[in-house]
Amino acid sequence: RPGKLAIIPTKPCNTQEDLSLAYTPGVAEPCLKIAENRDKSFEYTSRSNLVAVVSNGTAVLGLGNIGPYASKPVMEGKAVLFKKFADVDVFDLELDAGNPDTFIEIVAALEPTFGGINLEDIKAPECFYIEDTLSKKMDIPVFHDDQHGTAIITTAALLNALDIVGKTIANARVVFSGAGAAAIACAKMFISFGMSKEQITLCDRNGIVYTGRGNMEPHRGAFAQHTNKRALGEAFDGADVFVGVSGRGLVDASMLATMSRNPIVFALANPDPEISYDEARAVRDDVLVATGRSDFPNQVNNVLGFPFIFRGALDVGATCINEPMKMAASRALAKLAREAVPQDVCAAYGNIALSFGNDYIIPKPFDPRVLTWVAPEVAKAAMDSGVARKPISDFNVYRRALAERIRNQPF
Repeated sequence: RPGKLAIIPTKPCNTQEDLSLAYTPGVAEPCLKIAENRDKSFEYTSRSNLVAVVSNGTAVLGLGNIGPYASKPVMEGKAVLFKKFADVDVFDLELDAGNPDTFIEIVAALEPTFGGINLEDIKAPECFYIEDTLSKKMDIPVFHDDQHGTAIITTAALLNALDIVGKTIANARVVFSGAGAAAIACAKMFISFGMSKEQITLCDRNGIVYTGRGNMEPHRGAFAQHTNKRALGEAFDGADVFVGVSGRGLVDASMLATMSRNPIVFALANPDPEISYDEARAVRDDVLVATGRSDFPNQVNNVLGFPFIFRGALDVGATCINEPMKMAASRALAKLAREAVPQDVCAAYGNIALSFGNDYIIPKPFDPRVLTWVAPEVAKAAMDSGVARKPISDFNVYRRALAERIRNQPF
């Protein structure tokens, strides 16, 4: 059977009565209620647990602009992760819409179907315009995971890494390799947590983004620095943190050698990082390394974010996923990594000992506690920031319901 997804009814359809309730004539009753108040669609249909994963295939993983047809396996995979980790249902929608305004028009018209929109694998800078416009047009969460998912997980890892090496976000100097959607979102979230723009050096394929450099779109231009340095390698001199969201092999040993004491290296290009885990450790014995790979310590992976963020947002009927909700997710992940790790989680990763430190700065994706830590904090932040339609009254009951929801999954 091709593909990774199927649609399964949640109500029986074995008798004439079942059929009359599911379709006609009984279906008229919820239709009339929703016609009176469209928010009832969240109560009487699957909308409250349904997310669209939408892409035009212009920036797929490390594959580039391969188009909407070729992007479908990735979007189906994303749907599987939503369901597996947070029991969120997904329709994956691959749009033949390279024009941003056409893309926006199509997605905005889909609002009656969904409780949230996960934008995926859309190239920069169009992705910024698309997300911003849709967020203003739609009354449900619109979330570009390549931007904010990466930023949320990376920030959580950075908060813990800085604490381990004895540095602070207010003083650490950061170098980015990559100046696209993920890098811009990470830089903005670092600022939300107390970093200044002056601490951030952004580098793209043309080198350092500096004041006065021509042909810069405004998102990366906002991070331009007054500096005489031009090459990526020069930016490493004295830096505390490297964040790579670019491509394989762009960083060499000589660059790492010039970083400050106890440097932090997040080489997140996937599947091949900017510098390999082993090479980085061979250059500096004081380096703390994270990658996007599952076969090395400290995997920074978006699966730690989007299922649980949407779970919390959907469960309070949030109208958006705002900055307080994103920051709450980062804090929850950072705090969970400091907790003792259950043996069953260690067993899922080959019975390796996991404890907070250089080789464990972020929770593992198969840690079931991520759901019960992150989703409630996102939900609380939505309530506190005034974007929740249906607030949760008892969070202890909610956490138990979340755990039970995943425990009873048949797969």
